[in-house]
Amino acid sequence: MRNVVAATFVSLDGVMQAPGGPEEDPTGGFRFGGWTFHYWDDVMGQAMAKTFGAPFDLLLGRKTYEIFAAHWPQLVDDPVGKVFNAATKYVATSSTAPLAWQNSIAVHDAAADVARLKQQDGPTLLIQGSSGLIQTLLTHDLIDEFNLLVFPVVLGSGKRLFGQGAIPAGLKLVESKVSTTGVVMSTYRRGGPVTTGSFALAEPTAAELARRERMMREG
Repeated sequence: MRNVVAATFVSLDGVMQAPGGPEEDPTGGFRFGGWTFHYWDDVMGQAMAKTFGAPFDLLLGRKTYEIFAAHWPQLVDDPVGKVFNAATKYVATSSTAPLAWQNSIAVHDAAADVARLKQQDGPTLLIQGSSGLIQTLLTHDLIDEFNLLVFPVVLGSGKRLFGQGAIPAGLKLVESKVSTTGVVMSTYRRGGPVTTGSFALAEPTAAELARRERMMREG
């Protein structure tokens, strides 16, 4: 059994689009590509080294695959380049065109194929970027762990980590640290269903009962 881990850079308001540079993904008129650049420090470097130091296969959407395939094969001596180039890369795509980057395998039904891969023996399936793929996997409840780097910046608009299709679920924080630049690095795993409770008075006031009735009408 393999786990799917979404390792994601995300703004404080949940945007994950184009963290690496202005040309990365300007779709939708996004103006802030490269918003992570000035926050990097040694603490973050250590966290990333830990993520990439464990065995993994990459799980990528087509657009992120194209970004990576145009970049990492040129960096054969870079520590991250070495592991990315060597890793098996499962690419969610509707195209039948050949995938030129070594060790790349196309998957054409992301939900079914990832569910099948999860049942096999092998290393972690590590998602990098791939906001569209993440939405598909969230809709089918196929992500086991979120490794989030939350940056102290509000972007206002852009592709978000949790979209409309996310299934409500509880998560458990298993690790957290903060960089010198204010980036909060946290790991969350499945924590069961959402649990609810109430801080309301045992005997609600007349004003509270009236408010509830008004909210029901407005809803």
